[in-house]
Order: sequence, then C-alpha cells, then structure tokens
Amino acid sequence: MSKKRVAVIFGGQSSEHEVSRVSAQSVIENIDKQKYDIVMIGITKDGQWLTYDGPAEKIGTGEWQAIAQQKFLAQKQETAAETTEIAANNSARGILAETKAPIDVIFPVLHGCNGEDGTIQGLFELAQIPYVGCGVLASSLGMDKAYTKIIFEKEGLPQGGYLVFNRKQIYYENDSVIKEVESRLAYPCFVKPSNAGSSVGVNKASNRDELKIALDIAAKNDRRILVEEFINGREIECAVLGNDNPIASTVGEVVPCNDFYDYEAKYQVGDSSRVVIPAENLAPETIEKIRAYAVRAFKCLDCAGLSRVDFFVHKETGDVYINEINTLPGFTQISMYPKLWAQSGISYNKLIDKLIELAFERYEDCKREYTNS
Repeated sequence: MSKKRVAVIFGGQSSEHEVSRVSAQSVIENIDKQKYDIVMIGITKDGQWLTYDGPAEKIGTGEWQAIAQQKFLAQKQETAAETTEIAANNSARGILAETKAPIDVIFPVLHGCNGEDGTIQGLFELAQIPYVGCGVLASSLGMDKAYTKIIFEKEGLPQGGYLVFNRKQIYYENDSVIKEVESRLAYPCFVKPSNAGSSVGVNKASNRDELKIALDIAAKNDRRILVEEFINGREIECAVLGNDNPIASTVGEVVPCNDFYDYEAKYQVGDSSRVVIPAENLAPETIEKIRAYAVRAFKCLDCAGLSRVDFFVHKETGDVYINEINTLPGFTQISMYPKLWAQSGISYNKLIDKLIELAFERYEDCKREYTNS
C-alpha cells in the first residue's frame, strides 16, 4: 500500500503561534513514518507560507523559518522568468500548487484566529482536500465563545451567567457597561475576548478599576468582549474523539499555579501548574455527567475529529458547568488532550493515526452530488 501524503501546517498569524509550533513538532516526531509521508508547511506571523524540510526540532524553537526562507529565496532566484505567478508568490495557493505530489490529507496544527476559527478550514474545503478536525461552521462557532454559549444554552447545557459587549461599547459607553456588569454579575468576574485562545487577553476583575483595565485589554484583542460570572470551581477537562458517534475520554483536572489558568500558567511557568489525570475525588456520577455533556457539546456544534471540552465543578455544591470547547486543542505530548486519551488507552501515535482516519471518513461523508434538473 502506498503511503499517504500528510501536510502538517503550523504557525499562523495568531497570538498562539509559538504554541502551534511546539504542537506541530510533537505531531511530526510521532506520526507513523511507515504509513505517511510528511509535508511540513509553516505560516509566519506576517502570513508568509513556506515549505520546510529540515529537522522537526527546529520548528519548536522557531529556527525553521530562517532555513525555509533562505531556501525559498534561493529557489526563486533559480526560477525561470516564465514560471507562473501562482508557483512563485509564496501564498497559500502557491504552496499547495508547488508540492511535488498531491496532498492526500491536511493536519492543521494551528491554534487561535485564522487557524481554528473556520477561515483556513474554508481554504481546505475549496481545495477539496480532507483535513483533520472540525469543519468551517463548528470551527467558527467553537472559536467564538459568545456564540458557543448561545448554542450551549439552546442545547440545555448548564453554564454560568454572561454578558456580551462590542468594542465600541467599551470605548464610548464604558460607564453603562460597567454598571450592567455590576448589577447583573457582580465581582469577581472574568473578562475575555470572544475570539481568542490559550487565555490570551483574559483577566479576572475583582473591582471597578480592575474591570476597566480588563475590558480595555480584551477590546484590544477582539471586537467582541465576553464578561462571565465567577464560578468557584475546579477546572475539569474532557477530550472527545470521533465524527457522528464520538466518544469521551476520562476526565482530568487542571490545578493552576496562578489565580486562574491564564497564558502564563499554561506555558511560561514550567511545572508549577499541575494536571491530574484522572481527576481525583470526583463522584462517579459527576464524571459520567461531564463525559455526557462533553459529547453533547461536540455534537450540537457538529464537530468532527477532535475537541477538548472544559468544565467547572463547583467546590461547594458539586454542580457541573460547561465553560468552553476547544476544537483544535494543544497537541504536544504533555498537552491535556493527548494525555487524557493516553490515560483512556489510546497512545499518542495511535491518536494521530485515528484523527487522520476520521478526516478521510468525514470528507467522504460530506461529499455532495450535483445533477442537472
């Protein structure tokens, strides 16, 4: 059987560029080389698409970019004058056009805006290439926390109170925004960009001064801002895998080193934050409720392939609240998603294999037949 060509795309123009590179390195190092040929494609922070054929470890460090750019410039100088613009313009279409053989499937190891929000998934749809993960609609809804909450509310999933504002309201109606937050949610509360990941731009506000600062920071990251009720809860996460009949993993708990699980706690303080898998001291019925909610969340957004669903379990009442869904969660070997599946009996490399299989399955299932009437 001939090998399938898998394009692993990483980097991107988002605040999670560095996280994406580390995830991609792990995927490339662990994918079954007996079954797949790997095409590595990086997207720089300024939007340049570059093919890369060097060592995988240089992706995580960021050294890949200089190597790829140097090779691209050398190839461009050797290119004959009549070479088509598409093959030379270093755009997304150009990169896909100049690969030496067709790409069978794409593994987008991308996080944040332009990576997991449906935009690049739309490109894959137009190119008619199977790809790992959720489709355009689910990716877009999952990335937009405000709209996700609307869908979850319709599904009847329990969640905390929230308010949504736009950037102009923050800038020009700040006093009324603050009064509404204080009257409907009170302090403390969480303020976050509606479209962002890895807790970028997220802050906890315990008083009016902190709320003003948090709203300003969130508004710099997105035009829509979400303010959420504070829930005194344990942070519990569950992984989902599949297409139309998804399954849920065991559940894990994040014990953050900071006041909450912000970007610094996730990526910049080493081993200070702890991940406990499986989560301890949770009643069996609570665990099963979380797993069932995770599958319902996955299905109501029409997700595909993978997602990680995050919850709060109230420390006093034991009530379960859904927080958010991540349609392209971190994928390093120490990330929660693969660790949850490892605890559930699916190893990292087998998980990669399964996700590629699901990509082909979903592609076939989504084909349309057009006939002339």
